Amino acid sequence: MSESREQEDLTEEDLDPPELLVELLEEIVDGLGLDAEVAVSEADGVLTGRLEGEEMGLFIGRHGQTIDAVQHLAQRIVFPDGPSAVRVVIDANGYRERRAEALRGEADDAAEDAISSGKPVDLNPLPPFERKIVHEYLRERGDVETHSEGNEPERYLVVSPLGVESSSDRFT
Repeated sequence: MSESREQEDLTEEDLDPPELLVELLEEIVDGLGLDAEVAVSEADGVLTGRLEGEEMGLFIGRHGQTIDAVQHLAQRIVFPDGPSAVRVVIDANGYRERRAEALRGEADDAAEDAISSGKPVDLNPLPPFERKIVHEYLRERGDVETHSEGNEPERYLVVSPLGVESSSDRFT
């Protein structure tokens, strides 16, 4: 397929969002020289693009920065008219679930530190969807509370024991 034809495929108005996401992900995978299977599913307001293949570390990137950037761009390309009720999620070889599990572990550690010290604990900056995972996970515990502070891209969570003043000492 010629390069101009590939570009035309990405902009054709007759492609529905799942088809457009498949086209986009296949072009990115090809452009990176990766061998990966691309599958797209849609459920509960989430359009998920899954990639399975060897050497997906290049696609995921350091600390997930590349896959997060692809996810952001995919949201903008698939739904160019701005915010959509449908959210685009990109996953590669189960990275998102592994990352969520690691975040839950970090959240538990921060919660235990906050409870044992009686003081708020700051987590490292996280992208919005990862902060949401931690907020929701710790809400289920019932012994700590969370809130976000700072500005993007340095926005972070503060984990506090219930009933403790939770202003952060991050920059003092």
